[in-house]
Order: sequence, then C-alpha cells, then structure tokens
Amino acid sequence: MKRKAEVLANVMVDRQRCAWPASDPLMIKYHDQEWGVPVHDDRKIFEFLVLESAQAGLSWITVLRKREGYRKAFAGFDPKKVARFTEEDVELLVINPDIIRNRLKIEATVNNARRFLEVQKEFGSFSKYMWGFVGGMPVDGKRRSINDLPAISKESEIWSKDLKKRGFKFLGPTVCYAHMQAAGMVNDHTTDCFRYAEIKGADTE
Repeated sequence: MKRKAEVLANVMVDRQRCAWPASDPLMIKYHDQEWGVPVHDDRKIFEFLVLESAQAGLSWITVLRKREGYRKAFAGFDPKKVARFTEEDVELLVINPDIIRNRLKIEATVNNARRFLEVQKEFGSFSKYMWGFVGGMPVDGKRRSINDLPAISKESEIWSKDLKKRGFKFLGPTVCYAHMQAAGMVNDHTTDCFRYAEIKGADTE
C-alpha cells in the first residue's frame, strides 16, 4: 500500500495535469485515462450519459465512486436491457445503496435507454447522431486554466434541445456539456496539461 502511494505521488509530481482532479486517486485515474478521449462506442456513450445524468446537482466524485454499482444495477450499461426495465425493477433500484437513489433520475435512465434505441434506429448509431453536433471532430477548447472552463456551450444547448424534443430527460445543456467533455467531443484539458497535447495529437493522426 505504501509503495502504491509513493508511485502515485511520483506520477503527480512528474506530470502537469488539469487542476480539477486535485489529489484524489480515482479522479486522477479518470482524468488521465478517460476524460476527453473521443468515444464512438455506443455502449460507452450510454454509460457516460447514465452517469452524467445521475450527477445533476451532485459532485462528479460522488458518481465516480458509485460507478461499479451503476454498472451492476444497470445491466453493464446495455441500453437494450435497461430499456426493458419494469416498474418492479425501478422499485428495487430506488432502495439500492450502490447507486444514487433518486427515483426521478432512475426513471429517466430507463426512459433514456428507450430513446437511445430510437436514435440508434434512426441514425444507425448513437455515436453518428451525437458527433454530428460538433461536425464529427472534437472541438479544441484551448483552455489556459480551470477558470476558462465553461458550464455550457452553444453546441450543448442545441444538442440538449434536440434531446428534449426526442423525449430524453435529465440531459440539460450543462449535463450535455459535461458529457461532451468526458466523451471527447471537446478537448477541455487545459493547455498545460499533458493530456491536452496527447489527445490533440491523436485527433490529427
């Protein structure tokens, strides 16, 4: 355990990263390995949508700590399986301590799974639909500091309106922008963060 702490401490010293993960190991791992990486796999996209809609009004670390609980509770984030959840399933989820026990958010997740499948049917994949809102390529945020990170963007507002029109819930412009950051639709790593250049370089390869 001590050795792991020393390794983590060395990594933190050796690499300049965004300020928001602070010193939390789980946040650092998420930042270094997932946040901002362009995602095109529909199941991964659905996972992020579930988690980000659950976050509304809460801190991201609260959701991140319950991620595995969500994975088990929501059928490995398989939208086809979640779309078949019944009222009885919802009642069990409401008392599940491994997730955020907010009935409206749980019901929204089941609803969103059904709407997700409708989008897949219309566009061939949710990814194709989603990436269309940024022209198919990540937006380069060019953020100099954490203070430059916006809560919403014009793209997230347009996308959120379209999602609402399609019947999605708990996916307002702020949640949509958080999703865009997480799924790499926008590279919002600060320019001094080691991941900013890595992700930007991968986008141009």
